Amino acid sequence: MNRRTMLAALPAIGLMACGKSKSSKLKLALNWKPDPQFGGFYAADYGKHGLDVEILPGGAGTPTVQMIGSAAADFGIVSADELIVARSRGNDVVALFAVFQNCPQGIMAHSSRNLTSICDVVKGGTLALQQGLPYARLLEKKCGFDKVKIVPSPGGDISVFLRDENFAQQCFIMSEPLAARKKGVAVKVFPVSDIGYNPYTTVLSCSGEMLKSKPEVARAMVAGVREGWRTYLDDPKATNERMRQLNPSMDADTFAEVAEAQKPFIETAETGRDDLGRMTAERWDMLGRQLKDLGDIPQAPPAAECFREL
Repeated sequence: MNRRTMLAALPAIGLMACGKSKSSKLKLALNWKPDPQFGGFYAADYGKHGLDVEILPGGAGTPTVQMIGSAAADFGIVSADELIVARSRGNDVVALFAVFQNCPQGIMAHSSRNLTSICDVVKGGTLALQQGLPYARLLEKKCGFDKVKIVPSPGGDISVFLRDENFAQQCFIMSEPLAARKKGVAVKVFPVSDIGYNPYTTVLSCSGEMLKSKPEVARAMVAGVREGWRTYLDDPKATNERMRQLNPSMDADTFAEVAEAQKPFIETAETGRDDLGRMTAERWDMLGRQLKDLGDIPQAPPAAECFREL
């Protein structure tokens, strides 16, 4: 019996006893609305592992890192770069499970421009970009912004992009490009990993205190989430319908399209079917060095402090 099988066999009552003293319900804070990037969290059978979990939907700017640090949430969804910066500022947040093995952020441009690399995007035209983002600053450092007009990111709005062939914008690879193609516009997407920036994203995290005081709860949460993601990747239909009731702004077809498009970012050659969410010290070390070089942190924290394998 391996460690994960042993975990699944732990008595539920023992795990429930490790919950909060006043309430056994655990809170999981999302950093956006219910959609396919969170599918496995909604598909998880937490009760099987003796847990009672309330999922808190988020929105733009939801401070999940701060919510974990202040104990407003037991678990939260963050990005790896966000976590490293938070740790450098004294917030003891630890990664447990990385949904997206490859970063789903990118730059989209019109296919008609015949661009062949991400640096080609900034050789002319207009680029809508949130310049404070680490990958935006790394893009400027590597490719230069002297030949492109930089304007603020419009968020998920693609109306200007649709009208202007020379307009490019940052995107979530499974979102804006799909929307543009539905409008009949051919797009070319350049992942930010093309410039060597590839942080884990949609990362389940908790506080270091949680790991110390309630390790059984953290292990049970990871086991439930890993099973949930396996369930969702195999058949997302039922969970998509549940999330659509919570987020009616996304239609059923889009839920299905995004769920399918994100699969190769989640289940990779490294994870296989049964090791979803895995992380490596090498990836965390590289990200720490990049953030230090960009001046975001004074010193890169040891990888062993940033994540735990459970």
